[in-house]
Amino acid sequence: MTLFHFGNCFALAYFPYFITYKCSGLSEYSAFWRCVQAGATYVLVQLGKMLFLATFFPMWEGSSGGYDLVGEFLRATVDVADLGGLQLALGRGGGRGELRILVAALGWASAELLTSRCVPLWVGARGVEFDWRHLQMGLDSNISLVRHVAAAALLWASGRHDLPPRLRLPLGGLLAAAAYEGFLTGWAGQALGLGPWGALGLRALGAAALGLGALRLLVPLLPPP
Repeated sequence: MTLFHFGNCFALAYFPYFITYKCSGLSEYSAFWRCVQAGATYVLVQLGKMLFLATFFPMWEGSSGGYDLVGEFLRATVDVADLGGLQLALGRGGGRGELRILVAALGWASAELLTSRCVPLWVGARGVEFDWRHLQMGLDSNISLVRHVAAAALLWASGRHDLPPRLRLPLGGLLAAAAYEGFLTGWAGQALGLGPWGALGLRALGAAALGLGALRLLVPLLPPP
């Protein structure tokens, strides 16, 4: 039973990434190493963020009890560097716009999955007792994939010279929402008193809204098939 639970959690977390790679056409363009380069960019950006936080906020402990609004906002502000790293990954990718978006987003999300969820799944999901937390972790990895694809699409659209002026303000708002998505959903979940499943659903709604907004901005900019 333990091995079966681990297999379910592993498939839930990792198979959507594999399916995205195989069915999106990336495998036909031999884009594996480009995805690896995007993942390496993710690792470097996270190391830089850790050094920045350790240097400038070494003694930060936040408020006692409740939701640490100021601390979470500061951490979310540092997370804006993720957009810069994702933009760098976009610039290193070649090919058409949609191909560059998928390469950067899939490589970035895969590196996040491997570095932040691989060990907890391997250690926790193989435990003796069943825990819903590991299924939630697998679902959250799928939400992160959608969010990173949407963020990469927004960054690609922001660099287009043919972007209509009327869309620049909504684009900026969506980029800000992508940067502070974790802070906004965490604050909203705390304010509404949501449990783990409610917070996960809130994150899914936020990622869906971000993805739909990115799709609305992206479709007019893509060349016809």
